[in-house]
Amino acid sequence: MRVALVSFRLGGVDGVSIEVAKWAGAISALGHEVVTVAGEGPVDRRLGGLAIGSNSPPSAEELEDALSDADLVIVENLLSLPLNPDAADVCAAVLRGRPAILHHHDLPWQRVHLAHLDAVPDDPHWRHVTINERSALELEERGIAATTIYNAFDCDPPVGERRRTRAALRLDDEPLVLLPSRAIARKNVAGALELAGALDAVLWLLGPAEDGYDDELASLLDSSPVEVRRGPVGSIHDAYAACDLVVLPSTWEGFGNATIESVTHRKPLAVYPYPVLAELRARGLSFFDLEDLEGIAACLEHPDVARVEHNLAVARAHFNLADLPGRLATLLGDAVGH
Repeated sequence: MRVALVSFRLGGVDGVSIEVAKWAGAISALGHEVVTVAGEGPVDRRLGGLAIGSNSPPSAEELEDALSDADLVIVENLLSLPLNPDAADVCAAVLRGRPAILHHHDLPWQRVHLAHLDAVPDDPHWRHVTINERSALELEERGIAATTIYNAFDCDPPVGERRRTRAALRLDDEPLVLLPSRAIARKNVAGALELAGALDAVLWLLGPAEDGYDDELASLLDSSPVEVRRGPVGSIHDAYAACDLVVLPSTWEGFGNATIESVTHRKPLAVYPYPVLAELRARGLSFFDLEDLEGIAACLEHPDVARVEHNLAVARAHFNLADLPGRLATLLGDAVGH
């Protein structure tokens, strides 16, 4: 069948785009045709009115035309977060009564500034999927049944270029702490700076400042004695290869891809206990708490190979990209009624 993937933007380096690309690959592996529809990005069918913050949503006729040949529509966050409410209203109206999957990477009440929004649209013909059990339970409390399918990862990623990447970053033997995320308030860049400072390490902030965080980030960096590198150099695999420690100090993550990416790239992780982390640890994963400076320093001095291999085995069992087609096969069949 033909499956349409619909979102605000696709094909970028944001978390939703990355996970949608994995779903597209898995759906194609099952023998289905995939069509992407979004307001921004390198997509098959672009409707500018779907973009985040657009002041002119697509008409129902435009969206219906873009989806007219789809046997199933998968909506990626467009009906989850109100980043373009008018477009969401049009999308919900167009999909009423037809098979659709709402893939929720985020839910509005999980964001402080959106906590007053306590509902997402629903229809008897739709299926809801969350990326963590916490969100599934929160939907259940609101009368919506949901299936959890965790984000999936390549458990044998390419090996990056450590020496070349560190040379490009003008590093010698000093320890490098990688923060592989955007800079926004909930990512807690201050926590990463504090950890790097305590370890006498360089901090590498991989992503840009977004959501109006530029001035606050500039102030943080100006007032910190920690040496910082900014922006990508090479591939994400090069970034993981170059670092000695990954840090994820976020106060909230819908999943926290860096947790599993650090595992698959065989790097230790220091992490703040954001709520969903408890689910990942319950699967058997072992990480350092940010405050465990003694343990982190000891690991940097003498890498804990046993912990690395244990975590990788857990990732293979529960978060393996190779298993995603099988996990989606039942979902797709249920969504279209067979």
